[in-house]
Parts: sequence; structure tokens; C-alpha cells
Amino acid sequence: MQHIIGVAIGAVVTYALLVLFTPSTDPNTWYLASVIVGAIVALAWPWVIGLVFVRRARSRREDEIQKEVERQMGQQGR
Repeated sequence: MQHIIGVAIGAVVTYALLVLFTPSTDPNTWYLASVIVGAIVALAWPWVIGLVFVRRARSRREDEIQKEVERQMGQQGR
């Protein structure tokens, strides 16, 4: 259901942008293009957000590992 809502919202927004920024006498010809773009955006955005979260988690994990290594090296030097 979320994908259908995302497709619908993407289609409406894209259609509105096309009507506003592209001069033409018949804006209904862009309906199919706006639905296709909306579908692509609705399917792609969860993957993009997922990639961002994975990178953030990996960076945090590497920072924690580096801090632990520095802590252990400091203990060995005493």
C-alpha cells in the first residue's frame, strides 16, 4: 500500500512540476511520464535511505573499534 501511495504522490508532484515549468498547450501528454517517474522514485528511495543508514552504522562501528584499539594500546604502554 505504501508503494501505491508513493507512486501516486510522485506522479502528482511530477505532473505539477511539468505543468508549471514546461510551456505547452496540452499538459495531459505528460501523464504517463509522470507516473513512470513517480514509480521509479517510490521504488528507489527506500534503497537510497538504506544505503545511507548502512554507511552511518559502518562508520560508527569503525570509530568504536578504533577507540577500543587506542584504549588497549594505552593500557599496554603503562
